[in-house]
Amino acid sequence: MADATPPFDDVLPEALRFRSPAPLVDIGANLTHESFARGLEATIQRARAANVTTLILTGTDREHAEQAVALAQRHPGLYATAGVHPHDASRWEPTLEAAMRELHRQPEVVAVGECGLDFNRNFSTPAEQEHALEAQLGLAAESGKPLFLHERDAGRRMREMLHAWRDDIGDAVIHCFTADRETLFGYRDLDLHIGLTGWLCDERRGHHLRDLVGEIPLDRLMVETDCPYLLPRNLPAKLKGRRHEPALLPWIVREIAHWRGMEEAELARATTATARAFFRLPPGETPHDIDHEES
Repeated sequence: MADATPPFDDVLPEALRFRSPAPLVDIGANLTHESFARGLEATIQRARAANVTTLILTGTDREHAEQAVALAQRHPGLYATAGVHPHDASRWEPTLEAAMRELHRQPEVVAVGECGLDFNRNFSTPAEQEHALEAQLGLAAESGKPLFLHERDAGRRMREMLHAWRDDIGDAVIHCFTADRETLFGYRDLDLHIGLTGWLCDERRGHHLRDLVGEIPLDRLMVETDCPYLLPRNLPAKLKGRRHEPALLPWIVREIAHWRGMEEAELARATTATARAFFRLPPGETPHDIDHEES
């Protein structure tokens, strides 16, 4: 039976077929999410067409980290992170820690995480979250790999924990930053990196970020979609299904550049250089032609 997946360029309307003036790195793409189960190959091709040449696939638990590694092994330009999200911190135990340690030895895994603290939803208790984060900070120190961190409504405690570990861990990024000025400057004092998403493009809740983007040092700023979540609300055309994807990252970069008062190409080049250095990716890497086996 023929595959009913539409051609890779038929999913996005013409108005949403952006192309970055310089190659981009999407530092947070949840391509192991079930919404990408069909048509993943086309999703990656759309990213390439948009000049989003490198994707860091987020591993939020053992299962998704292993899936991300498998995808990275199949597709040049894709890499993975491996960690346990604070929502799942209650599952942390010695067997899981051993599995994470093994994953961090894989060459495709370029960061420890997604890990951190989320005192907004508290799907795991704060104590469980702190325990799992403490263990993963230890794994980052052990492996020497950078940290991919999640924080919601826990800025003060996150800063306290990171301060205690700062001499032992290397680079760390607060991905999908949405907090306030005080929290941002606290992270700056710890010499952390900041990841920005389409939250900036949300007229309901992103206004404060527009005033803060200029306060993030350019050599500490990276960009991400966090797809399939956080679809920009101010896109110039409707998107059927409202599933975010890496091909839309140039729109986010354009918005950030606008609010920083700089050229889109300059921001694209800077964030890509920062991401390549942060994740220790090969400089100037250009993905080869990807295979055409449907995922």
